[in-house]
Order: sequence, then structure tokens, then C-alpha cells
Amino acid sequence: MRLSNKSWGIWIAAFAIVGSSILTSCNKTPGYGRRTANKPGKKSATTGAEFSFDENDSTQFFVAKKAEQIPGPNLKFIQGGRAVLGSQEEDVMAFRDNQERTVTLANFYLDETEVTNNDYREFLFNMSKNVSADSLLKLEPKDNVWAGGEMTFNDMYQSYYFRFPGFNFYPVAGVSWVQANAYSKWRTEYVQEILREQRGIDSSFTKNQLIERGVALADYRLPTEAEWEYAAKAMIGTQYMDENQEYGRIYPWDGRGVRNPYNVKRKGKQGDMLANFKRGRGDYGGIAGTQSNDGDIIPTNVYDFAPNDFGLYNMAGNMNEWVQDIYRPLSYQDMDDLNPVRNTGVGDEEDTYVTSMLTDELRVYKGGSWRDVAYWLAPGTRRFMHQDSATNHIGFRCAMISIGEKGK
Repeated sequence: MRLSNKSWGIWIAAFAIVGSSILTSCNKTPGYGRRTANKPGKKSATTGAEFSFDENDSTQFFVAKKAEQIPGPNLKFIQGGRAVLGSQEEDVMAFRDNQERTVTLANFYLDETEVTNNDYREFLFNMSKNVSADSLLKLEPKDNVWAGGEMTFNDMYQSYYFRFPGFNFYPVAGVSWVQANAYSKWRTEYVQEILREQRGIDSSFTKNQLIERGVALADYRLPTEAEWEYAAKAMIGTQYMDENQEYGRIYPWDGRGVRNPYNVKRKGKQGDMLANFKRGRGDYGGIAGTQSNDGDIIPTNVYDFAPNDFGLYNMAGNMNEWVQDIYRPLSYQDMDDLNPVRNTGVGDEEDTYVTSMLTDELRVYKGGSWRDVAYWLAPGTRRFMHQDSATNHIGFRCAMISIGEKGK
């Protein structure tokens, strides 16, 4: 039987395809496709050895299938980026210690509220099982910060503020920078142990082994001054298109005043106060019976007042908050422009300030409080106090680094 030209063409094409497939299969090296933290494959791409996916197996090479940071409770994700930090209003105090500059911050987490009396009592309860009575006493908040001297009567706050249930979810007061750091360290260890038990991970595993299994908790800590200021201003709420921002902010909300300019955007009614602060000399809360009264003449519940655009409560007013940084007037020009922080006096040493008392034990606090006037509510303002000191207007909240991109 003679084949037509058309038939010969079909057979030739078929033989070519088969031959090409054979040659290709002989030369092709097995591939595993794109590997990611969430899709590591079953074998090593470089050795061909099989992975172990048993979290409690320490005898074989373990690879986690789930690569997602565990941020811990009460934390809000803060997306980093470029920001203009510094005091953008008139420096009425003439400190000139926080002039404007552009920096970039990495992603991080921050407590949505200030640490409360209830939170701090939980800390003391657990520490009482592990430390001596004398050591525990050093961790107690100082109730005498409410005393206020001979010319004021604050016995109620001094006796009841920290322990009475009605104040459970008010911000803790009378805590020093050193005590706030002790709380952060305890919180890291305590939450880490809870997470380990929930996942059923062997208690003998080291920190590095927990990290490899995606179970290790990053450290709770005080935020850096730059992180705190960036999170407080929450300029993400002014984003327009691409990288354009419509306007700046004086406070952690829109507008140039301290009252709610909207009918619907913020919790409460138009004209309501947006923070708990001292309105003027002798005026801590306005007159009784008015809707514009800010609600409290002392600190208030940490969830009172609307959160900012990062979902953080009371980033202005209620309580000033400790941050990580050592205070120096020239930090704004000395620090790096990527994730800036001053953990030491390097570059601005104590002995250069002949007429001052600056030391590396002075720590920055931010945010304004129930007893501060509106000027201090601006995130760019900054003050300092000795790290062992405590007052009735400084509290704190914790931060945590964000570890890499999710599942990449």
C-alpha cells in the first residue's frame, strides 16, 4: 500500500515527537518547582533526602510546613514604611530635640492598649511563685505616686486604683521603665510556654529548635521611640493614591483640634473629645452633665475613646508611655534613618553636656496623659525621666518585631 504525501507527513511528525520526548527524558533533571516556606516539598531539592514533618522528631532533619509568625495576644500589626518623624508644630517649649526627618521602619506589632492593672497583677501573681518576697516588692507599682503632697487629697486612688476591680482595665500607673522591661521579659516566657503546650511540643527543645518549628515567640519589649511615634500618628489613614498622602497630622486623628470633626467616622458624636487630657488650668475633664466632658479626671478604661487608623487605643492622652530609647536632645540627627533607636549614648556622650545632668539612665516617654495639656498629645513631642522613677501619668505598652513575610 502506497502512502499519500499527507500520510507520510503525519508519520514523520509523530516519529519526531516521540524521538524528542525520549531525548528530553534522558537529559532532564528532576525538578521540584518553586519552593516556599508554606510549600517546601517532600524532599530536599539539593540532596533528594526526605524531610521529616514531625514537630517532636529531633532525630531527623525537620522542615516546618506552616511558616507564619505567632504574634501573641493583644498585638496589632503595624505595616512599616517611609515616614516623616519629628515635631511638625511650633516648638513652644523650645526644646528643639525632635526636628523633622525622613526615616523608614520595618513592620512590627504593638499592643492595641496600654498594659492594664489587671495585666500587671497577673504578672505579680505569677512572679510570686518564683521570686522572694523582697524581689516581688521591687516589682510592685508605687501606690504613693498618687499622694501628691500635703495640699491634695488623693487617698482613694492611692488605696484602690491598682487593686479595686472597678479599675481592672485602667492603665497601670506607678511603674518604672525597669519594671516595664521586667514585665515584657516575663510576658515573653509565659506566653511562649502556653504556645508550646498548645502545640504539644517537647519541653526539652531549645529556643533555636522552637524557632525552626515556627513556634518560637519573638520577644515582647518596649517599642522604640520611632516605632511608637510612627504607630501613634497612623498616617496610613491619610493615604490617597499610590504613595500620596493628602495631609499631615498633628494628633493621631484627622483635623487640627481635639474634638471629633465627624458624625460617623469616629466612635461618639461630632464635637466629643478624642482623648483624655487636661483641658486647661484646673480643668481635668470639663463640667458635669455635658456630652463634651471627656469622661474622667484621672486615667480611664484603656478602650475608651476611638482607636487610631492602626487600631491602637489612647496613643494620645490617658497615659504617657515609656519607650526603649535613651534620651538625648540630638538623637534626631545622630540616629540611622533605617529603624532608628538610641540604646546607648554613643555619638552624643554625657561629658559633652557640661551644664546638664544627662545620663544613659534617662529614658524617653511619649504621648501625653490625663494630666497633660493638649500640646503633649502630639506624637512628635518627647520628654524623659530616670528609668527607676515612676509617676501616676506614665504607663506602657509592648511591641514585637515582625519576622519576615508570610509563607514566602
